[in-house]
Amino acid sequence: MALVLQLLPLLLSRAQGDPGASLDGRPGDSVNFSCLGVSHPIRWAWAPSFPACKGLSKGRRPILWASSSGTPTVSPVQPFAGRLRALDPSIRRLELLLSAGDSGTFFCRGRHEEESRTVLHVLGDGADCRAPGPTHGSVNPQLLIPLLGAGLVLGLGALGVVWWWHRRSPPHPPRPLPRFALFPPYRPTRESQAPEASKGGGA
Repeated sequence: MALVLQLLPLLLSRAQGDPGASLDGRPGDSVNFSCLGVSHPIRWAWAPSFPACKGLSKGRRPILWASSSGTPTVSPVQPFAGRLRALDPSIRRLELLLSAGDSGTFFCRGRHEEESRTVLHVLGDGADCRAPGPTHGSVNPQLLIPLLGAGLVLGLGALGVVWWWHRRSPPHPPRPLPRFALFPPYRPTRESQAPEASKGGGA
């Protein structure tokens, strides 16, 4: 029975919130928040439990407002953009597609300052998470691909310039062969001829 109770939040992909409620879910699940006990809801806010996981500061931040046109206004800069929607024009009920780092408290504020809150815990979130961004020694692939492309283009361009320069430049004349100094032919001097002549006369 205890195991069933532990697995129950994992098996429910949709959960219903109420004042002071606590919801659990996994990334990819959809959860519903209800603004109960508030007569005229006017806005929703979110205070992250682990702001470092989203690169945010502590405190509340508005995520959705009621509109006189009947279409709720969703903040385009909030971390739930594209994942949060109102289920009715009165913004009494919201639906959120969970992602890592969504853990926190969701506040529904009414026109008369009454408030409803729901605490959300996303499985896997914790205070030991790292702020988003490239870690030491890693490179963002989306940044690496353009850099590699630019380097390839520059390299090919440099090779083309070198090839074009060699094609336009005239060929260099061959270098002359080195000349070696030759010793003059040996010629006997008079002193060396005299003994030879004396030898011949004696004979």
